[in-house]
Amino acid sequence: MKIPSIIFGLGLLLFTPVFVCGQDQIDLSIKQTDGPLLSRYVTQSTEKWEKEIRALEQKDAVEKHPDDAILFVGSSSIRLWDEINEALLPWHVIKRGFGGSRYSDVAVYAKRLIQPHRYQGLVLFVGNDIAGKPNDHTPEEVSQLLRYVVDVSKATQPKAAIFVVAVTPTPSRFDVWPKIAELNDTLEQVCQSIDNVHFISTAESYLDDNHQPKSGLFREDQLHQNDVGYNIWSGLIKAKLDEVLNAN
Repeated sequence: MKIPSIIFGLGLLLFTPVFVCGQDQIDLSIKQTDGPLLSRYVTQSTEKWEKEIRALEQKDAVEKHPDDAILFVGSSSIRLWDEINEALLPWHVIKRGFGGSRYSDVAVYAKRLIQPHRYQGLVLFVGNDIAGKPNDHTPEEVSQLLRYVVDVSKATQPKAAIFVVAVTPTPSRFDVWPKIAELNDTLEQVCQSIDNVHFISTAESYLDDNHQPKSGLFREDQLHQNDVGYNIWSGLIKAKLDEVLNAN
């Protein structure tokens, strides 16, 4: 029997996950956001990050990881951490950092970044919400976005611990460090308010006795860490993973 074309077309709408928008395909689930919290960020995030998220999803399709892995999600400090696997042994790492993302970007893509994985710990580091720009997020906005990402993780892996790494003081953004420090205080308060969510403080390891960023920890851009900086970072993160996960 010949299927009427209109029914066939409806079937495609029901079962096809993407539609063509210009030259790019945009995931329909991105448009079906969880209320007004994400709606204001969807267009900007998808225009900027869709291709990079798809590249990460290609990794999901081919990589194999144990169920007790540690999932790292966030911005370029995670993406650029080439030695992350060796630095955090014996923990098995899944690295899913992308570009100069902000918490709004991580929230928009949280389900696609987190739901495909099984893990015993989720580590979040997002360092670009306050950069001295007109579109900086407020601590209150970041608080809401972080809570949403935590909810996505808990819906996916209810027993997994969540670790939120503080934004690092860097020379290139030290003029807005008071605002970043306020953001870190807010991140810590969120962690303290939710069961099995842990804050990893870093400032004390990156500031000298004069409360200035220590020299020699950053690349030429004075924003991203060099190997020496990553050694400090890995020590702080691994110590918290050991403390929390080995106690369970």
